[in-house]
Amino acid sequence: MSALAPTLQAFFSERLVNEKGASPHTIAAYRDTFRLLLGFAQERTGKPPCELQIEDLDTPLIAAFLDHLERDRGNGPRTRNARLAAIHSMFRFAALRHPEHAGLIARVLAVPAKRFERAIVSYLTEVEVDALLAAPDRGRWIGRRDHALLALAIQTGLRVSELTGLRRGDLRLGVGAHVQTTGKGRKQRATPLTRETVSVLREWLKERGGNPDEPLFPTSRGRALGRDAIALLVKKHATTAGHSCPTLGGKGVSPHVLRHTAAMNLLHAGVDSTVIALWLGHESVEATKIYLHADMAIKERALARTTPPKSTPGRYRPPDTLLAFLEAL
Repeated sequence: MSALAPTLQAFFSERLVNEKGASPHTIAAYRDTFRLLLGFAQERTGKPPCELQIEDLDTPLIAAFLDHLERDRGNGPRTRNARLAAIHSMFRFAALRHPEHAGLIARVLAVPAKRFERAIVSYLTEVEVDALLAAPDRGRWIGRRDHALLALAIQTGLRVSELTGLRRGDLRLGVGAHVQTTGKGRKQRATPLTRETVSVLREWLKERGGNPDEPLFPTSRGRALGRDAIALLVKKHATTAGHSCPTLGGKGVSPHVLRHTAAMNLLHAGVDSTVIALWLGHESVEATKIYLHADMAIKERALARTTPPKSTPGRYRPPDTLLAFLEAL
């Protein structure tokens, strides 16, 4: 067995599990990265993964792998950068165990993340929210479940991974009603619930029954809904709502759009960005700036406060012919 195999195994068992206590989602994402990378390296070198050496994973191969992700697998820059982050993490670990490969490791760590355009976030207006909440058929058990899930997601902005992990016991519907969740980095937080959401959830719990440790939003067989199932039900009800609210037809409604909607509702209510960051479980306040960029009303209010200078518009003329040449380039 090569030096790469035990190093990779130790990276997962020692670094990720024992030292960092990485979440199952992080471990799964890193696992998938190296399954893809080792498969790609096998095709390139002709060696089975257990025989690959650290020097086989050099900078040209890593660069070719990243290009393969975008060109052949159709991954976007965000996914490409996430895979690269996993590779960088493993190579930083390998640097401590194999200083003889310091040069190669340094070159791999120097492979940069790819810059990409950040689109303005999409969110739902009040009319669109009302249409989406009215879409599930509440004459059926599944429709009442979906309605409760959508109401909770839109009001709290929980991540889809947080919604899938909710248990009945995570709800506190008495005084100071809130929902307890464990988000990214295993950070626990409590998100307050409005009176309307409490009313919907209270009715759902009466029908749901069960023990506190059972899924809050189960399938018909009692299992917790998965990420794909929630994404599908959101898309289905958005399509239905689009018949009565045409503006929904031009939006790709997803669980993350519901999260953006919760953030924009808080922003419109005048909530400070630091509070929004805490509400959403963001690592940094910087992450909430995307909502400031998306809110045209804030920009329009800022524009209304400005006073145009009392001057006559003029035309800029370069003071020198050489500068004029440079300006024309």
